[in-house]
Amino acid sequence: MKKRIAAVMLAAVLGTGILAGCGSDGSSAQSTAAPAATSETEETAEEAGSEAEEAGQEAVSEAEETKAEAAAPVEDGVYLAEFKSDSSMFHVNETKDGKGILTVGDGKMTIHITLASKKIVNLYPGLSEDAKKDGAELLQPTEDEVTYSDGTTDVVYGFDLPVPVLDEEFDCALVGTKGKWYDHKVIVSNPEPYTEES
Repeated sequence: MKKRIAAVMLAAVLGTGILAGCGSDGSSAQSTAAPAATSETEETAEEAGSEAEEAGQEAVSEAEETKAEAAAPVEDGVYLAEFKSDSSMFHVNETKDGKGILTVGDGKMTIHITLASKKIVNLYPGLSEDAKKDGAELLQPTEDEVTYSDGTTDVVYGFDLPVPVLDEEFDCALVGTKGKWYDHKVIVSNPEPYTEES
């Protein structure tokens, strides 16, 4: 009887030891798996962060390209373009066939217009009320020589006018020899590649 009791007790002790060992192995497996899972989570988060950063940089780059395209809808280069205003007194010289030389570069456009005389002394790309303010940067004239159909020549004023948009009206103020400012609407359109023969 004592032997049977001893055997039962021994079995109980061994069973407890085995269970404890299993528990120990299980917790060991869990503790080993937990860092691996944490490491995988961190790697996934880093990858997601890198992808988001790359996507953000691509979006900024695309936005800059779109802005440049919007500012200059034609490729960099030199063009002949039509120039018109809302006033018969503000027009290009008759020798220029209603056109000016449009230069496009770095997303910006500027047209050089040769006028009919020296009566317009400054231009301003905007409204006259802004042109009159202190610090306003007025466009200064160039002296352009023209040759008329009868062979006579003359020296008149020309201007390099910034062009914010093609085929749409924009503001351009001017001041004459009498010092009075006038507001006008002008439009630049139909650019064609410029050559010396143009």
